[in-house]
Amino acid sequence: MPIDFNRLRVFTTPLLVLDRETLERNLHVMQARCDAAGVNLRAHGKMHKCSTLAKLQIAKGAVGVCAQTVGEAEAFAGSGIADILLTSPASLKDVRRVAALATRGKFAAVVDDRILAEALGAAARARGVVLDLLVDIDLGQRRTGVRANEVVEFAGAIETISGTRFAGVQGYAGHLQHISDARARILANDKALGVLAGIVSGLRTANLEPETVSGGGTGTHTGDLAGGIFTEIQAGSYAVMDAQYGACGGPDDGTWPFSAALALASTVVSARHRTHVTVDAGFKALSSDGPPAKILSGAAAGSMWLGMGDEHGAIFHPAALGALEGKWQDPLAFEAGIAAADIELPPTFDAPKLGDTVWLQPGHCDPTINLHDAFFVAEPDGSWTRWPIDARRRTPDPAASAHR
Repeated sequence: MPIDFNRLRVFTTPLLVLDRETLERNLHVMQARCDAAGVNLRAHGKMHKCSTLAKLQIAKGAVGVCAQTVGEAEAFAGSGIADILLTSPASLKDVRRVAALATRGKFAAVVDDRILAEALGAAARARGVVLDLLVDIDLGQRRTGVRANEVVEFAGAIETISGTRFAGVQGYAGHLQHISDARARILANDKALGVLAGIVSGLRTANLEPETVSGGGTGTHTGDLAGGIFTEIQAGSYAVMDAQYGACGGPDDGTWPFSAALALASTVVSARHRTHVTVDAGFKALSSDGPPAKILSGAAAGSMWLGMGDEHGAIFHPAALGALEGKWQDPLAFEAGIAAADIELPPTFDAPKLGDTVWLQPGHCDPTINLHDAFFVAEPDGSWTRWPIDARRRTPDPAASAHR
């Protein structure tokens, strides 16, 4: 169900907006699917970086949250969240911070190198705790993780490191989440799950039962839940969705069970051209990673957003797009194309006017959210609630860090 933008009265822009009704519906759908499959949901906090939203996910049934960085984990722990998995190997410089997190609640971290595991063990011993470690497995992304044939040996090595405990494995196939064809995505994920199943079987044979098998994501969640391998899935984007997922075929006969709950409100600040108007949402409001922002409301059907600098974006009228085809990447040709189209195109009466609100769906939710300090939640009664994005990257004070 699309957001009813007509009921939203925007007080400033650019404004990162969450529609409460759509968000709640997305959370309910994913939690219900996990419950039906008997698989835990460990919602990934790297997407929203918001402890308020993380607590809402837990209240609806998630066992806890994932954090991609030590800073995210610290922010979530500081807000009172008591069950956290750090899903990326920590820097050797941060092992004392990681060990400190194990004193604040149920906490686990992934590792893919014995040097890191031993350093974490030493830091944990200094804190008087035992740190749960999951072996991070490379299922084809080639980013982090040990090879499949190394997992059993590495898990056994963790068992020998004082201050640590082998708690399971992580198998995240991030490279598969946005394969545009749903059928191709499912087949590729089934292959990765087969590799993971073989690893889990090998661990059991070696008497290294993995208590936790964590991984999966929004794009592959149907197969992840049906595969019978994961004890928990790490889906994140399902809560708000973005244009990148919208451009992919959904798992339910090509459709998605989740709707766009996230939008950016922008205002037309200049309307001096026939080809386009300029809004106050540029690259400091919308990440350029992923596809361009999608226009949800406030402009003619077929219009397109294009970043025009740090603070500005352009909403190009569909009548202008043909004249500019092929000129997007060449600044001089682009400038000449706009100038020519300004003269040649007839006046467009359905273009946004100065002061109008144009609603945009971010191309990639995670890095866009990281550009903002808060969500403004549109409540069903028309009021606004501010949710701080409090887990954005924060650099610790060097003096305080030295004494941890």
